[in-house]
Amino acid sequence: MILGETLVRLEGVQELILEKLTKAGFFKTKSEAIRAGILGLGKEYQVLKSLKEIEDELVVKKMLKISNEIKAGKRKVLSEADVKKEYGFK
Repeated sequence: MILGETLVRLEGVQELILEKLTKAGFFKTKSEAIRAGILGLGKEYQVLKSLKEIEDELVVKKMLKISNEIKAGKRKVLSEADVKKEYGFK
């Protein structure tokens, strides 16, 4: 499972609540409020693990994403010598 972007369309009560939360200054953006809401649901339904387990899971997902990008030719892999040359390291 790779993390990505999610498009959410809201209307009615949910949209009204988001508008009130942002206008009242609780959140700068609707996206920020939605992210906070998802974290709250994670706590309520006890799907959040320890901070260490969450960090480990995110690192593994990021590594898999990078690996897939390399395989697809979307990301370039450099040798240590190439990195030193490209960035001027000795």
